[in-house]
Amino acid sequence: MASQLPAFPRTIFTIVEPISLVGGFLGPFINPDWFIASQLDNPDVSHVPQSDNNARTVVYQLGNVYALLFLLGVTILHTTSELKVVRNYLICLGIADISHVGVTCWMLGFDRTLDVGSWNAVTWGNVGFTVFLCLTRTAYLLGLFGPDRQVAAVSKKKA
Repeated sequence: MASQLPAFPRTIFTIVEPISLVGGFLGPFINPDWFIASQLDNPDVSHVPQSDNNARTVVYQLGNVYALLFLLGVTILHTTSELKVVRNYLICLGIADISHVGVTCWMLGFDRTLDVGSWNAVTWGNVGFTVFLCLTRTAYLLGLFGPDRQVAAVSKKKA
């Protein structure tokens, strides 16, 4: 199915986004305390506070959600031949993108949301990259990248 998408969204959805999801999975497992502390702040990497087990449980589960999204994306985009399934998948992700950015901006507050110069890497991922993905999904769904490629029909020979 992925071969039917125009080149730019195909590259974003089948290569760039899955790589970013692997990063989202690994971050909590490599250093959960840093990952927790860096959600809204720019932590001093030499002194990251120890998180309690409740926070660590939540961040490990978030890592699992990133892994699930990776697996779903790769599976859907590389196995289905139904454009309707892909389009609905992208609509669902677009809705999730909006809530993901909305919650992050809500927690940052108005002034910190607008102060993009102070954003750390995690905030750029949560807001900047997610907005890019959402805009790419929207542009694809509106047909701004051109039409999908049609798969040549395979005729079945009768024996």
